[in-house]
Amino acid sequence: MKTITFFNNKGGVGKTSLVYHLAWMYADLGLKVIAADLDPQANLTSMFLPDDRLEEIWMDGGHKQTIYGAFQPLLEGTGDVRMPHLEEVAPGLCLVVGDLALSSAEDELSSQWPDCLDRKPRAFRVLSGLWRILREAGKSIEADLILIDIGPNLGALNRAALVSTQHVVIPLAPDLYSLQGLRNLGPTLRRWRLEWSERLQRRPNALGDMELPGGEMQPAGYVVLQHAVRLNRPVKAYSFWMARIPEEYRKSVVAEKIAESVTIETDPHCLATLKHYRSLMPLAQEARKPMFFLKPADGAIGSHMAAVQACYMDFSHLAKRIAKQCGVTLS
Repeated sequence: MKTITFFNNKGGVGKTSLVYHLAWMYADLGLKVIAADLDPQANLTSMFLPDDRLEEIWMDGGHKQTIYGAFQPLLEGTGDVRMPHLEEVAPGLCLVVGDLALSSAEDELSSQWPDCLDRKPRAFRVLSGLWRILREAGKSIEADLILIDIGPNLGALNRAALVSTQHVVIPLAPDLYSLQGLRNLGPTLRRWRLEWSERLQRRPNALGDMELPGGEMQPAGYVVLQHAVRLNRPVKAYSFWMARIPEEYRKSVVAEKIAESVTIETDPHCLATLKHYRSLMPLAQEARKPMFFLKPADGAIGSHMAAVQACYMDFSHLAKRIAKQCGVTLS
């Protein structure tokens, strides 16, 4: 079972939509997939589930069917993590439901980070909690892949989520903000990887045989989203930022030197450049399905059907590219 987190501390680049569509695509390619919503904004959950179902889940008063509910006993000191509820979205595709209350875990996760250096067992239990929840979820359905969506920040919650992941895919937009995001994200991933490794060396004997995450957080590459030229963006400016992405990714994220001739098109770290598909997204939201599964009955007629087919090919190619980078076997 592989875990892949999609992360950029710059928001608004289409990260959640990317996770949503890839989860559906991997299920279509024959894998058992879990989409885990670890972003307290719960946007991924709202893409998967209609409002009436969300109301049932969120208004029960006990968080029994959300990620926070699975984490809650450990955070409150009343027990360990619970087996999470898995919401079956489609055959081979389940959702770990997000929860706005998850943001309340930030302080506890922050305070437990330094306590690991003092070999305190509770610190290790708390910081490995998200990983142990997702691992049990994966085991329960024999999942091949867990795709994790997290918020756009460098806080303690995201640090705990990233400690739980093997691979990191970075969605980008061709603009200054995404480049600045890379400058922040790359060094932070390296520091967290090193700091977690140091903490693992201080594992207390009191934990017994309890497994802990490896904290690999290996960058798998980047995806450039919304790359259709916008009407309010000069073409030269768009091209300028696109040209700078390969160098910035290498320098900030993987600490490699770059040849001047490397472009987006020739950069092996670039997993894909995806169109915005503006005309399809409203139809997909109305139909509550991914863009590449739209049918004429959903309003996808005429030129829309050609766009749907192109969209399927784009996401199929991306899914296979990520699978190859992360060692995921496709049937």
